[in-house]
Amino acid sequence: MTVADADHLSHLLKQHFGHDEFRPLQRAIIDDAVAGRDVFVILPTGGGKSLCYQLPALADETGTTVVVSPLIALMQNQVDLLTANGIPATFLNSTLDLDELYQREQDALAGKYRLVYMAPERLMAAPGRALLARLNVSRFAIDEAHCISEWGHDFRPEYRMLGELRTGYDGRFADTPVIALTATATPRVAQDIVRELALRDPAQHQGGFERTNLYYEIRPKQKVVPQILDYLHENPLAEGIVYCQSRKRCEEIADKLKASGIAALPYHAGLEADVREANQHAFIFGDARVVCATIAFGMGVDKPDVRFVFHADLPRHIEGYYQETGRAGRDGLPADCILFYSGGDRAKIEFFINQKETQAEQDHARQQLEQVVKYCHTTGCRTAALLQHFGEDRPGACGHCDNCLKPPQVVDATEDAQKLLSAVARTGQRFGTSHVINVLRGSEAERVTSRGHHELSVHGLGKHQPAGYWRQLVEHLIHHGHLALSDDEYRTAYLTAASKDVLKGEVRIELAQSRVAKPSSERRARTAASTGIDPDLPIDESLFTTLRELRRELARQQGVPPYVVFGDAALRQMAQSLPTTDEAFLRINGVGQTKLSRYGPQFLEAIQQHVDSAQ
Repeated sequence: MTVADADHLSHLLKQHFGHDEFRPLQRAIIDDAVAGRDVFVILPTGGGKSLCYQLPALADETGTTVVVSPLIALMQNQVDLLTANGIPATFLNSTLDLDELYQREQDALAGKYRLVYMAPERLMAAPGRALLARLNVSRFAIDEAHCISEWGHDFRPEYRMLGELRTGYDGRFADTPVIALTATATPRVAQDIVRELALRDPAQHQGGFERTNLYYEIRPKQKVVPQILDYLHENPLAEGIVYCQSRKRCEEIADKLKASGIAALPYHAGLEADVREANQHAFIFGDARVVCATIAFGMGVDKPDVRFVFHADLPRHIEGYYQETGRAGRDGLPADCILFYSGGDRAKIEFFINQKETQAEQDHARQQLEQVVKYCHTTGCRTAALLQHFGEDRPGACGHCDNCLKPPQVVDATEDAQKLLSAVARTGQRFGTSHVINVLRGSEAERVTSRGHHELSVHGLGKHQPAGYWRQLVEHLIHHGHLALSDDEYRTAYLTAASKDVLKGEVRIELAQSRVAKPSSERRARTAASTGIDPDLPIDESLFTTLRELRRELARQQGVPPYVVFGDAALRQMAQSLPTTDEAFLRINGVGQTKLSRYGPQFLEAIQQHVDSAQ
């Protein structure tokens, strides 16, 4: 690539996207794409994957980049953002009526768009094939490429057909470059993607999986909704997602939050399609502060200002957990990822695993679940544990997880473990752990006394510790095989062969008790460098609030999500540097020529008025 070409890419980056510099790996990826190579990209969520095919699409003087995207909402978000940046783009999907669809196809054939987004189902069906046969395609971009792998966490059979782009169509696209992108791919999945897409000697780029602006924490699953409410009250501007395992759980938590004055909505496959779409729209447009969702929600959401992701229930695998938490803080600003863990969740997931049809499916699901449970129990760096799953080593403390910020205190719980196991034995190994804990803590409830368990020698031996401590000890013993739960619906606790080693004192039980650090205390240090915000300089919070209101009004007028106008990172940089001229406004990360002309006058006026009133 010549110097002139390099200067042209930098010019396009600033003019259309408002960035003065590329993020790590972006420039190398774009150079390979512009050179016409096949490219395979693994970058973390928020790492700027979309730019890696959007900028080459702009740099190509002729031809259209066809983007394969899995969800309608994701296409709409991307096209809104591109249009706001002055880039001609469109999507073709089932939300369009026939007349609109026909017109967009004709405009695409006339070369009016640089990017056309389609789902794999439409692309590989007869209408999509007919369009491709006439379209001047300069490259294919396969987004969320992990969907092509049966070893991935979100396998979609339709993606398997995409290999035909290279091998079919009478060789029409045999030499058309392909760029495949994903945020979550283990080495096995990565190999599968390259093979299934028939990529030819692809340039492979893999960024680090670590998201330094995200804070990771595991909390005991106790009084989950009150904990969420406390967080929301401490962070009154924060918007985010609460992931739940069941539809019922989504509804329950959303209702409890609403009853406490929080704008919260459920999202799951059991809702009518129009209700589900309306709830997602409300969250994206800022009308709902919290969405309580199953894993059906999220992949199609490109909302960069998600400040928290809570998991109210245990995820089923690390890949899904990483991707779900990755929806927080895509703008580079600090965000919090908090998982509420209980051994009871493990039992529920195991019940569903046992319903899978084949032994191979069950074994694979159990292996995935074990990895999640191990992550929850780790006393070391949580970031290192996550990265290790993707084949990446991270030495030292990350500085943005609970275990690194406040290392857990390890206590000798051998004697208490003996009391607990004795209580399981004395009650006949016929009850759940909640009943055993009640006996240990000296409960006089009817369920205890009616069985005569108040007369057992173990009754009241554990009253010196709260119930939460005993639940944590139960989970520790189960995790290490010293205690087990039955596979039936009653989930009764029973001793294992390893239990006697604890009861005899031959095995020492050490229990890690977390000392949680408030994530807000570390926010300044967790601001990503790509935001343009100086963590050592103050931000005028009053001006930031004013600019958010202005953004919301402009977005409402234009019918787009607020972040399409400007992201929180750009507004915070404005509230820090106080630009009052066009030249200063252009120095804001995210402000290009298009947004300067479209929004500059309103924002500059608001900033100037604020500066004048402060003098």
